[in-house]
Amino acid sequence: MHRFLKVLLAALVCAAAARADVDPKIVRTWKAKCASCHGVDGKGDTETGKKAKISDFTKAEWQKSKTDAQIKGAIENGTKKDGAEMDAYKDKLDAAQIDGLVQYVRSLK
Repeated sequence: MHRFLKVLLAALVCAAAARADVDPKIVRTWKAKCASCHGVDGKGDTETGKKAKISDFTKAEWQKSKTDAQIKGAIENGTKKDGAEMDAYKDKLDAAQIDGLVQYVRSLK
């Protein structure tokens, strides 16, 4: 049991460190622009997320299946899935904000 607690603590520290690298302004942007559908935690467990069958960004399989360029393209150009549409943000956010959101999505594990 003691070993389990050490492993759990190490995992939590690593997760916190990954999130600590994300600019707080990007977190605010995520909450303002993305969280209503994707959830604050990126799991898509919102009313809109469930209706649109939004992917859970915290799953290792999803993280491995997407390149940074694909994530960036979805943010810049929007997407359509199961009748739901995500707005394009290339004219609403600057390049640094979009790159920051890509980094934030990658931190959701």
